[in-house]
Amino acid sequence: MKAEGHPTLNPVCFVDVASGKRFLTRSTMKSARKETIDGQEYHIILRDVTMDSHPAYTGEKRIVDTAGRVEKFTTKFKRGTKK
Repeated sequence: MKAEGHPTLNPVCFVDVASGKRFLTRSTMKSARKETIDGQEYHIILRDVTMDSHPAYTGEKRIVDTAGRVEKFTTKFKRGTKK
């Protein structure tokens, strides 16, 4: 097999911004931000939502304001009517 046809695996640390939890793994992703953990240099990848903070995994219910969305849309994009 050709060596140049495959992406390289890098040590990566995924960080959940909401909970601060870290997950060490290998990935083809890279980042300019690096950090040494346990003597090995990891690329730091920040994530807004992971399985530690997503409501589907945590069982947390979030209330979404759906009332008035249509009214907000119509007032925002209301066109002037000529009479």
